[in-house]
Formats: sequence, C-alpha cells, structure tokens
Amino acid sequence: MMHNRNSLSPKTLAAAALVASLLAACGSSPPATFYTLASPADSAPAVRTASQGPQTFIEVMPVAVPDRLARPQLVVRSDATRLEVLEQDRWSSPFNNELRDALAAGVAARLGAIDVSRGGRPADQASYRINVELRDFDAARGGRVQAAFGWTITRSDDRRSGACRLTVVEPVNGGANADVVAATQKAVAQAAQAIADGVRALQAGQGGQCSS
Repeated sequence: MMHNRNSLSPKTLAAAALVASLLAACGSSPPATFYTLASPADSAPAVRTASQGPQTFIEVMPVAVPDRLARPQLVVRSDATRLEVLEQDRWSSPFNNELRDALAAGVAARLGAIDVSRGGRPADQASYRINVELRDFDAARGGRVQAAFGWTITRSDDRRSGACRLTVVEPVNGGANADVVAATQKAVAQAAQAIADGVRALQAGQGGQCSS
C-alpha cells in the first residue's frame, strides 16, 4: 500500500492548531484608550460683546515638560519610588502637545481671545505671547494630581511682561486611569484661569510678578 507523504497525522494537525492559537493570543492585545486634556466647555467659541473692547490675540508657545512626560502614554505613580508608563492608556497626542492645546483653548475661552500660535494676526493688533513650563507633575490613582506651572506673558507691542508660577493639587476621586485624567483636566483648568488673569492684568497696564 502506498502512503501519502503530504498527509498529516491527527496529532500533527492538533499540535499545529495549538501553536497557531498561541501565536494569535500572543499577537493580540486590548485596544488602547485615548484621553484628552481639553475641556468641552473650552471648545465652544466665546461670545464677545462691544463692551469688551478690541479683540485679544494670544500666542501659546510649545510647553516644556519633564522628559519622562514627553510621550503619549499616561504616566502614574505606583508607589514611593516607581512610575508606570501605561501603554494601553494614552493621550490623544504627546502630553506636551496635549497640554499646550488645552491651555491655549482654556485661555482663549476665558478671554474671548483668538489663538494665533499657528496663524497670523492683524499687523496693527497686539498679541500676548505665553511661554509655559510644567516644572513638576505627579499623579497617583486614588491619590492626587500635583502640578507645578511657571509662565511668562509678553505683550508684542510694548514688550511689557509678567511672570507667574502656580502649584495645583487636585484629588483623584477613584482608582481608575480616567479618574487621573479628570483630576489632571481640573489642574490644567486652574492654570488656564491664572494665565488668563495674567493677560487681563497686562491689558489693564498692571504687569508685575505673581506666585502661588
């Protein structure tokens, strides 16, 4: 009787199926979850009235952040000495870009301003250039988010400027990564409010330094 050398035994077929299933399991991973720092309230255009005076233009420059945070993954503290880089929980863009966009939208919304960072402004209009540095940032699930900001605001026409720093602490009300994101949003909103107040001070001719 002739044997077909191309035929596979049931044991061989079973082994091949097992290997294929293991490879498929190893190659699959849960889908990533993407988060944003932008607040829905800041995405709606502000309504200006004639009593508010001339249009305000702002330029929010790229935000400097600690090297460990310049990535799309969320970074959270797991204990006193360790940090977790969460591959499956990510910002919608690298954290430094996400932070710049959220601050620009927040300041613009609070002032009824136009962000001209990526575009031009009328030649006869002053703008307020905002340079922000996130000096420190720490986040823990079920703990708190602590963020230390520093910034300068410079008026383009007369070069008057102001400098400020702010440390914000927000509780993380839960043990989920989404709770860390929510607390971070609140911290960024506080910074946006303080920066907007600084722009108003320069508009009023006050300038000066501040710290908090």
